[in-house]
This record gives sequence, structure tokens and C-alpha cells, in this order.
Amino acid sequence: MTKLPTGIQTFSEIREDNYAYVDKTEHIYKLISSGKYYFLSRPRRFGKSLLIDTISELFKGSKEYFKGLFIYDKWDWESKYPVIKISFGSGDYSILKDEIRNIIEDVCDDLEIKFNESLTLKRLIKTVYKKYNQKVVILVDEYDKPIIDVITNREVAEKNRDILATFYSAIKDSDQYVKFAMLTGVSKFSQVSLFSKLNNLMDITIDEEYGTITGYTQHDLETTFKEHLKGVDMEEIKRWYNGYNYLSESIYNPFDILIFIAKKHKFSNYWWQSGNPKFLIEILKTSKFYLPDLDNLIVGEDTLNAFDVERIDLIALLWQTGYLTFDKVIIRNNKINYKMKIPNLEVQNSLSALFFDYLVDNSINRNNKEVLIQDYIADNNLQGIKEILVSLFAAIPYNNYTKNKLTNYEGHYASIIYTFLSALGFDTVTEDVTNKGRIDLTLKTKNSIFIFEFKVDSKEKAIKQIKERKYYEKYQTENKEIFMVGINFDSELKNISNFKWEKL
Repeated sequence: MTKLPTGIQTFSEIREDNYAYVDKTEHIYKLISSGKYYFLSRPRRFGKSLLIDTISELFKGSKEYFKGLFIYDKWDWESKYPVIKISFGSGDYSILKDEIRNIIEDVCDDLEIKFNESLTLKRLIKTVYKKYNQKVVILVDEYDKPIIDVITNREVAEKNRDILATFYSAIKDSDQYVKFAMLTGVSKFSQVSLFSKLNNLMDITIDEEYGTITGYTQHDLETTFKEHLKGVDMEEIKRWYNGYNYLSESIYNPFDILIFIAKKHKFSNYWWQSGNPKFLIEILKTSKFYLPDLDNLIVGEDTLNAFDVERIDLIALLWQTGYLTFDKVIIRNNKINYKMKIPNLEVQNSLSALFFDYLVDNSINRNNKEVLIQDYIADNNLQGIKEILVSLFAAIPYNNYTKNKLTNYEGHYASIIYTFLSALGFDTVTEDVTNKGRIDLTLKTKNSIFIFEFKVDSKEKAIKQIKERKYYEKYQTENKEIFMVGINFDSELKNISNFKWEKL
């Protein structure tokens, strides 16, 4: 059985030590054969660093590592190129100039070039070209990290962006010395802000041809990892970890699959637990957003590209960091829009927990309430569910509402219930469409359906709308018990004012 390359980003180590490897060289061959300058954005731990290292070894002519792979008999192994490989994966970016100097010094050591303090990237490229009498390959991994790490400090973030814009412009200015160049990162900063001087990059982030250039496909799981996944419910793996889509075949985050196998097939939120963008909470604090809207979100390309130091759009951020992905393309009147979705159960659970903790300002210990409500829902104990939800809102300190201005946007109360239930892994549907209207929230269990309607500061009982519009008809053929639940909220009390339910 092959070893698992968990945490290994070095292509040579994977090939030398017989680690499992998903062959991406067909994509790489097409990439190099079709152009010269590329940009790729993918979420963290999605295989970007391994991709960059694989391309590096290819241009270096490391033929022995590619035996048995797609590209082996198609590549000219006699031609070798010097590679300037730069990674911003680690470092203190409060003073970026020092880090860039250190990076250039390291590259000089690798290429056996004498370093001096005045050596810029542009001079380095020309120096390497002259030393090796061959065009240079430039590979930049985590190009955006010096900005992302300090994004909440606007002054430093702007300074780092300007330094990087000048740094990267050297690639275009050195065109006659460059064989191939590729930059990868998590975020995609606007063309105007960071790449105004490097405007010849081809962005393949949502290019259908390269949709699976990183990540694992279902076929990969059923072949490369077949031995490691014997006896596992593949549909359950899909539900938990599949679903990332870049206008091609749906893919898995490699980190999830490798850890899932290493943990003896235990389902958990592995990718989320490995760390999430620290600045996400800070951005949430400036956004008035109803989380359930993410299930029915339609956006244009301009929204997805709206990411810069001065303007960080929450939707663009969630998409670029992997918390949203494409569901389908909508073309109307020659305009392209995208319907978005949360990729899978892991992200749904984790994102719901994150939003819930933000909405209540981390003021509630969820553990006891979570255990109780799971039992109550399993037992169809509506009185118990009511008591938990009332205590949930009662536990939120009054000053949280004032500090975060949470009642300034519609859907706050429903968001708390939705995120609380979704974080527990329940099958929930928001804005559930019927032929008579939209159900606010549907919760499904193995044996039951709960139909929720929410109203704020309304004298009309919420359950009345469920009955009048016969929302329950949609689920009558499923042979499950159906419960209609109407919840009225009082914005002055900051709690539930009326909770009615009926079993159909």
C-alpha cells in the first residue's frame, strides 16, 4: 500500500519515497504548451505548492521523477532551465522589504549566484539568464500572503501591496529573459491594484480546462486511493468533502482526504480545524449579511473579482478562500452570472459555527444546548426545542446587540437559529421553494420534516402562513412525520414571543 503524502509539498520526495501521487502532468503539459504567463487562485491546502514544485522539477529536467507519468515521453529532457522559485509561505510581513531581500538571497544560494544588497528581482533574472545562458522560469507560491497576513492593518497592507506590485512588474519587464512564469495564491487582487504592471498574466482560476489542476477527483479516490478507502461509504465522503467546483468536475480538497484516511475514516472538519483566515471575522464585523442567502446567491464576475485592500467584498472573500464555490453558470442576454453554493457538509458545519459565534459574540457555550437539541429533534420533542431556542436568545448579553448593531439587518434572529442548527450537521434548507411560496427554513431528519416560518414584530402568528400556503404539501409524499413550527420574535425583548407548532 502506498504511503500518504500528508503535508508533503516536495515533488521529489513524493516520487523517491513511493508516496501516493495524483498525476497532474497532463494539465501542466497543456499549460506550458499553450502560454507563458499564468495566475492560479485556489483555497489553502489545495495542492498549489506541490503544483509549483512539480513544474520546477520539470523545467530542471529531473527526468527520473516523472517516469510513468503522462508527460514522461512528451517532454524534451535535454533542455533544462534555471528556476527562480519564490515562496511567501512564511515570514514576518510587517516589514516586507526585509523578507524580499531574504528570499532573493535564498534564490541566489540555490542558483550559486553571488548575492549583494542591490540585487532586485529584475537584476536577478538578468543575472541568472547570463550565468546559465538560458531563459529563466519564475514560480511564485503564495504571492498574496504578505498582504493577506496584514489585511486588517490597512496602512501596512497598502504598503506591502505597492512593494509587491513593483516586485512583480520585474517579470514583465524581463520578458526577453523569461521562459515561463506562474503565480499562485489564495486571493485574487484586482488587476488595477496589484497587477497593473504585470497585466499579461493569463488567469486560469475558472478556466474549465484547468478546473482539476489541483485537488482530487472522484476518479482519483477510486483509483489512487482505492486501497486506502476500502469499506468506506463513498456517498458519505462526497457529502462531507466533495463539491468544490471551478467550472469543471467537482473536486475534493486533498488535505481532507489524506487526513480522513489517516484518522481511520472518521468524519470531521479537518480542513477547517487546520486554520482559517484570521481576518474573516474582522470582515464579518463590517458586513450585514444573512448567512442563509449563501444557498441562493447569484453573482457576476465583477463581484468575484472585487477584492482589494480598500474594498474587501465578503462574497469575493468567501469564494476565494473556499467557503463558496460554483453551482452553475447562468447566461442571460449575453451576460454571465454564477449561482454559488457552500461546497459540502464540512464547510457548511464550520461556516455555520463561525457565523453563529460571531452573531452571539462568542458569549454562549454551545455544548450543552447542542446535545439537548439533538436529542429533542430526534425525539420530535417540540417543547424541548422551544425551551432550548428561548434559552439560546436569553443567553446573549443585551450589549451584544448594541455593539454589533445586529438588529440593523433583516434575518438576524433566523440567522442565529439557522447557524445553530446547521453547525450541528442537520440537513437544513433555507428559502425552500414550493409552488405556494418559500419556506423560511426546512429541517430534515431520517424520520421527520420540520417546517419553520419566522416573523419579527408581527401580530400575525407565523404558523398561520405555513397552513394557509400549505407549505407541507411539498413533503407529504416522503412518508415522514411533518411538523409545522411558527416562531415570532420581539425585537424589544430580543427573544421569541410566540412559538406554535402542529403535527400534520
